[in-house]
Amino acid sequence: MTDLSKYRNIGIFAHVDAGKTTTTERILKLTGKIHKIGEVHDGESTTDFMEQEAERGITIQSAAVSCFWNDHRFNVIDTPGHVDFTVEVYRSLKVLDGGVGVFCGSGGVEPQSETNWRYANESEVARIIFVNKLDRMGADFLRVVKQTKDVLAANPLVMVLPIGIEDEFRGVVDLLTRKAWVWDESGQAENYKIEDIPADMVDQVEEYREMLIETAVEQDDDLMEAYMEGEEPSMEDIKRCIRQGTRTMAFFPTYCGSAFKNKGMQLLLDAVVDYLPAPTEVDPQPLTDEEGNETGEHAIVDAEAPLKALAFKIMDDRFGALTFVRIYSGRIKKGDTILNSATGKTERVGRMVEMQADERNELDSAQAGDIIAIVGMKNVQTGHTLCDVKHPCTLEAMVFPEPVISIAVAPKDKGGSEKMGIAIGKMIAEDPSFRVETDEDSGETILKGMGELHLDIKVDILKRTYGVDLIVGEPQVAYRETITQITEDSYTHKKQSGGSGQFGKIDYVIRPGEQNSGFTFSSSVVGGNVPKEFWPAVEKGFASMMETGTVAGFPVLDVEFELTDGAFHAVDSSAIAFEIAAKGAFRQSMPKAGAQLLEPVMKVDVFSPEDNVGDVIGDLNRRRGMIKDQQAGVTGVRIKGDVPLSEMFGYIGSLRTMTSGRGQFSMEFSHYSPCPNSVAEKVIAEVKERNAKK
Repeated sequence: MTDLSKYRNIGIFAHVDAGKTTTTERILKLTGKIHKIGEVHDGESTTDFMEQEAERGITIQSAAVSCFWNDHRFNVIDTPGHVDFTVEVYRSLKVLDGGVGVFCGSGGVEPQSETNWRYANESEVARIIFVNKLDRMGADFLRVVKQTKDVLAANPLVMVLPIGIEDEFRGVVDLLTRKAWVWDESGQAENYKIEDIPADMVDQVEEYREMLIETAVEQDDDLMEAYMEGEEPSMEDIKRCIRQGTRTMAFFPTYCGSAFKNKGMQLLLDAVVDYLPAPTEVDPQPLTDEEGNETGEHAIVDAEAPLKALAFKIMDDRFGALTFVRIYSGRIKKGDTILNSATGKTERVGRMVEMQADERNELDSAQAGDIIAIVGMKNVQTGHTLCDVKHPCTLEAMVFPEPVISIAVAPKDKGGSEKMGIAIGKMIAEDPSFRVETDEDSGETILKGMGELHLDIKVDILKRTYGVDLIVGEPQVAYRETITQITEDSYTHKKQSGGSGQFGKIDYVIRPGEQNSGFTFSSSVVGGNVPKEFWPAVEKGFASMMETGTVAGFPVLDVEFELTDGAFHAVDSSAIAFEIAAKGAFRQSMPKAGAQLLEPVMKVDVFSPEDNVGDVIGDLNRRRGMIKDQQAGVTGVRIKGDVPLSEMFGYIGSLRTMTSGRGQFSMEFSHYSPCPNSVAEKVIAEVKERNAKK
């Protein structure tokens, strides 16, 4: 029986290039999992094992690794930082108990850090902050601490102070023990000495130590009273309070160092053990019914309870299909038959493995608290619940964002079609934010994703991993349609051609709905003019037309349909007649209700050096952007705004040109808003031209 109090399921997440993967590498080295450290900039890190990751120096897939530190077991997940892959961060946070937020000592809190921090807040994941790269030019630990307060509205609890900064960075002072950890210049993590605090830092250490203890004892009224009366709490009591405050997210213990130079990592690992929660200390996952509503029951972390586990990632690699699973309660043994509550089908567990990035160790059994991978499961998708056959249950499902950009692709040679189909099928299972459609008229394959980089990488994977060369079309924006006016109307469907006829008459009102309401149906028919059994048919008919609007054939958003009256025929009326009437009503009334085109607007966050701010803002204005906010930092200015997606293609090239390569930006979907007439006319003309070619 494993002691769950010794487990830590943690994720490492941050902005692009803050050093997450390097931090993970150092953790693996210190815990004895790898002997040679692989560097990201050499394309050799352990967790970035995809070719595309090694080349671009970014993390695309979350990689799971298990290791041990001071007799505690860590399951570490290294997540991507790039905005197009936040779905990876989101689903990793869903199954973690704690996290390490890594921030760059010179870059500070960057755009993507905010998104990831927000996800972690929503998932209620306890975190430690690690300010990395303190050996960099322009690094400033206390400035980044202030930024986490101002930008993230977090409460950082400073646990260490750096000794020296930039080139002079030598080590850190542990405020609790008042001891200095100083590393030599060999770059080896184990080459350090524990010394007295440097004389010039004594006052600063006392000041920050006092703040630390004051914040910690707020978690315990008795200790706080004693402390007010001049009695210093014991080390055990302080640590217990910090652990309690970290778990409830009252504050976030904050450490610093340089992962690349191997300085400060041991204290970070000790903090994971001391302050981040074990699986049993986290609020248990809620169970839901089939519609996704919470039932009030929870998956209590207990190895003796019936099995409850969540499949949070599917990955296809050279060993076959892997399903990553977080076990919340019960245990899984090799050869067990388990139920997938989403499909209602059972699956047999063949092989189970524990992941060491792209290495794997075979397992015979696993239990509550473990994160493992099962090989060769057939019908499991991300977010499915795996449970005991005799005790079916559903864990809270994951919700994935809708894609906002698409490209048409076709294989270069005729033989590539089948190969492409199989490869794309595997990729959809791996990434729920990646969708594929076939255009019925032209037969083209349409790939849909979260951004240009997202689709760029997918095309790259198809080419390299699966050997499918593609012809790629121009990126297309996912436009939508809606209505602007309330319209009362009537439609009669009548057909008489020998035998029984068809008859259905409906009177109705269509009106613009609330934003993001989709389609809502109601009926205010009094008496039996349209019998109740035909209402669902009217709803079904109208709803089925929402996929193809009347302006340019894009899906329709936010329409309310109210059935007010109508008529039926005792013999000729049927559900199908009323469904056809509703479809005709849609075609007839949408143009009358002021149908218009909507375009996706992105929340854009641009970092620009101070000298180029004018150019960057001018350029965003030309792209029909609305500037919302500007924040001056030490190294440059952050500009936030809303910009239509159609204007953002190729933006990274323009930004690099304007800022001599120093600018950065991230964007994520914000909302749909009405297209200006000039843009709408252009889009409608393009659609007509495409349809004419078909």
